[in-house]
Amino acid sequence: MDERPRVVHADDPVRAAGELLAAAVTRAAEQGAAPRLAIPGGSALAALGPARAALGEKWSRVRLTWVDERCVDRADLASNRGEAYRTGALLAEHAPADELPLFLDGEAPADAVARVEAALEARFDGGLDVLLLGLGEDGHVASLFPGRAPPEGRRVAHVTASPKPPPERITLTLPLLRAAREAILLASGESKRAAVARLVSGDPSLAATRLRNLTLVTELELDDPK
Repeated sequence: MDERPRVVHADDPVRAAGELLAAAVTRAAEQGAAPRLAIPGGSALAALGPARAALGEKWSRVRLTWVDERCVDRADLASNRGEAYRTGALLAEHAPADELPLFLDGEAPADAVARVEAALEARFDGGLDVLLLGLGEDGHVASLFPGRAPPEGRRVAHVTASPKPPPERITLTLPLLRAAREAILLASGESKRAAVARLVSGDPSLAATRLRNLTLVTELELDDPK
């Protein structure tokens, strides 16, 4: 059964999401194994900096990957991994325990899927603990777009015709995302209002509606869903 998200309203949603993310990673770390975290690109990535600062030395235990990536070189402005380093959300001198890129420069998408599938099994014990997510204006998370059939793949899939450029992407699949212990979704700005309302109302066309233990962090005030 699909679950409605817990909604946290905050004047500073980036900081609030960062604090919630740090708490979720801490809970995962208390289970004994190195916590497994997947992060997005886009505006939601801003929450990673406050989370990393709050985690302190715990950050050095984190196993990190992305929820999706565009099939472009890291230097390309469209690269989620490149963005993480350009903006300072990730720092080369303060690295996590493990970092799994979803796409490497010049890699064939099929090779990327196979490599990431194998790495998730060997280095991430086949799953994730915590997700940081953004929400597109159309309601998508990762590269799981509403109104489109879920991309085929066990844990990882190649998206060939994204409705937003660039068209080719690598994404984690809904079954893998759904298996995470907790998910923090940051949606800020008036342009996200319609998508947030759809998520809060339980719109079944949105992949985020299918996630477990989802916390939505926003400054937007919405009418209570009926």
